[in-house]
Amino acid sequence: MDAMMFVGPFVVMFTIFIVIPVLVAIYLSFTYFNTVEAPVFIGLKNYVNLLTQDNVFMMYVLPNTFKFSLLVGPGGYILSFFLAWLLSQISRKPRSLLTLAIYSPSMTAAVAMAVVWLVVFSGDAAGYLNNFLINLGVINDPIQWTQSPHYLMYIMIAVTLWNSMGVGFLAMLAGILNINQELYEAGSIDGIKNRLQEVWYITIPSMKPQMLFGAVMAVVGTFQAGDIGVQLSGANPTPQYSGQVIINHIQDYGFIRYDMGYASAVSVVLLIIVYGLSKICWRLFSEKD
Repeated sequence: MDAMMFVGPFVVMFTIFIVIPVLVAIYLSFTYFNTVEAPVFIGLKNYVNLLTQDNVFMMYVLPNTFKFSLLVGPGGYILSFFLAWLLSQISRKPRSLLTLAIYSPSMTAAVAMAVVWLVVFSGDAAGYLNNFLINLGVINDPIQWTQSPHYLMYIMIAVTLWNSMGVGFLAMLAGILNINQELYEAGSIDGIKNRLQEVWYITIPSMKPQMLFGAVMAVVGTFQAGDIGVQLSGANPTPQYSGQVIINHIQDYGFIRYDMGYASAVSVVLLIIVYGLSKICWRLFSEKD
């Protein structure tokens, strides 16, 4: 009974804010719903159109999403672990200050981040990057960084990596700091000779729960961070769809074209992708025994 009292509020909130919206989205994905008229059941038509008729999704959205995810997800995850390991090697006071400094960007909303980085990538001569390159003589005229299809994706990746040190990073740091130091002493006696071997044979196996949590948060955070392209370019769709990812495609159909049924179908596909990647993370980092 006591356990139910503690678990009950979580179950109620989880049902209201997670289970019901997901079930509603799955139902709407089988309908035509323009937010004004009642939903009309159309079966699998939205999914068929998504896979066979939506050229933007196949030519730009899906490739951009995988490119963005493969670079930002594993890149941010490895960077989080590397920074957490480096911080664990220094004393407590500077470690606390540096942890706060590294973690702070992840608490910033995407809109605020875009404002900060637009100063750097501004398309006029007053932009920091343009001004720097012009003074060096690398370029003669300012470059429209966030409006150019050649640069937008790379800027999105750089900004997202800068912002990727979230709760996963904190979990990894906590995991490293709580490893029993006697394991390292035992490893040294058993023949471990350098720090790289310590990380591979002791650190990573000893903090698999934190590694799993960090991996899942990296997967979810990567797919949520796609909105930064719209914030930087100021348009949805982004210029020539160069920074268009699945989350932008959902917003395009859901809140600009008001085709909620189709937007729900795309969101269900995104849910399946995130679930599949999370299962891979479970396979890699879950405890076997």
